Amino acid sequence: MKIQERTGAGAGRSAVPAGPSVGDRLPTPPRERKPALAALAVLLILVGALGATMLVLQAGDRIEVVKITQEIPAGQGVTDSNTTSVMVAEDPGINYVKWSQLDALKKLKAVTTIPGGVVAVGEMFGEEANVPEGKSLVGLSLKEGQYPAGLKSGATVAAYRVGGTARSDSGDGGETGGSGGSTGGGDAVIVEKAVVDYVKETKGDDLVSSTNLPVTLLVDDAQAAALTQAASNGEVALVLVTGN
Repeated sequence: MKIQERTGAGAGRSAVPAGPSVGDRLPTPPRERKPALAALAVLLILVGALGATMLVLQAGDRIEVVKITQEIPAGQGVTDSNTTSVMVAEDPGINYVKWSQLDALKKLKAVTTIPGGVVAVGEMFGEEANVPEGKSLVGLSLKEGQYPAGLKSGATVAAYRVGGTARSDSGDGGETGGSGGSTGGGDAVIVEKAVVDYVKETKGDDLVSSTNLPVTLLVDDAQAAALTQAASNGEVALVLVTGN
């Protein structure tokens, strides 16, 4: 009797096994691991972090130094108008002149002509100009017509005495052709070959004729006195010669 009752109780149930419930998920296959890609990602992260660290360190090592904005001839010094400050990466191997040292730098002179646009270093300056043995630097102030157009530093020129005819009125006609300042004959040449150590550069529509042009010549010691005397009287004219 008990067996029959159990059979009857299960007679209404289906023999098909029950399917999964709606909330259950189907099993997924295990993901394939790629250790190479993971290592590459870690490496990129480390490289990025290192690069950012280097930029921060470099920014922290920058210093403010003096930059020359205009050409400075040998024997002259820096001023507020021909210098400015720039930031550079600190380098123990370079003797930069710090911006805080500008006042002390003004007391020194350029040992050689310093071009504009360069960062100042200590070796550019000293107590006096670095003039070669047996040479002298002579400064001139020339009017328009007393120098060739486009005159540049490093050019080779000849210096002539001009406008000195007033000496012929001294009453002694025999001195007219002498070496005392006549404009005639070969004595008119003061210096056959001189090197332009410095000349003020003109830009654009600068009216050079309104002011004199400062020029510094490197000449032999023996020629310096005559050239200086003629320059003080405004009696010097420059001509470009062979050698440029």
